[in-house]
Amino acid sequence: MADDYLGRKMEEYRARAEAPAPRRPHATLNTLLLKNRSCRGYDPRFEVREDQLRSMIEVNTRIPSAQNRQVLRFRPVLSDEAPSVLPHIRLGGALPELHLPLPGTEPRAFIVVCATVAEDRYVDIDLGISVQSMLLRAAEMGLSGICIGAFDRAAIREALHLPFEPLLVVAVGRGVEQIRLTEIGPGESHAYYRRDGVHYVPKLRLDDLLIGR
Repeated sequence: MADDYLGRKMEEYRARAEAPAPRRPHATLNTLLLKNRSCRGYDPRFEVREDQLRSMIEVNTRIPSAQNRQVLRFRPVLSDEAPSVLPHIRLGGALPELHLPLPGTEPRAFIVVCATVAEDRYVDIDLGISVQSMLLRAAEMGLSGICIGAFDRAAIREALHLPFEPLLVVAVGRGVEQIRLTEIGPGESHAYYRRDGVHYVPKLRLDDLLIGR
């Protein structure tokens, strides 16, 4: 009887070992959109790798471009160069009293987006498509990020020896913030706020976005 028991257990073990590993379900677009929140605080112990930034930038080889001009260029910045970027960016403009990012949670990796031509509406169309696509890729990899428009262009260009004008700075890292969407109606404030350590982002309802027929 003991032999039969051991034999059955061995067969069960072999069956489990030979069975294909269950596939992790792919993240849906809706899941990625919910994960893709503007993050202003990052885990200082986590170091973003060059291949992760390259993977984010690579999406630009597969996305639309206005008139297909493809004028955007991208400068990855890793932790060794981050100190040359940090003094020239500003985060949390709507919460100046918090002096974000909090000490010890500063981003330590960036993608600086530049353009080879003067900024115009078509460049800005490309910029929006590009950055959203890169941040969705970051969310897919388990990373967080934020688009930073409040930065010293001249200082960033000089610090990184950029041949083109920088348009936007994208911070990348592993977020440490709790961020939640909260529903608002027409006329209510759109300003994000913090309460009990949670960062709230107001969003209009679908019905309030639709133009009636």
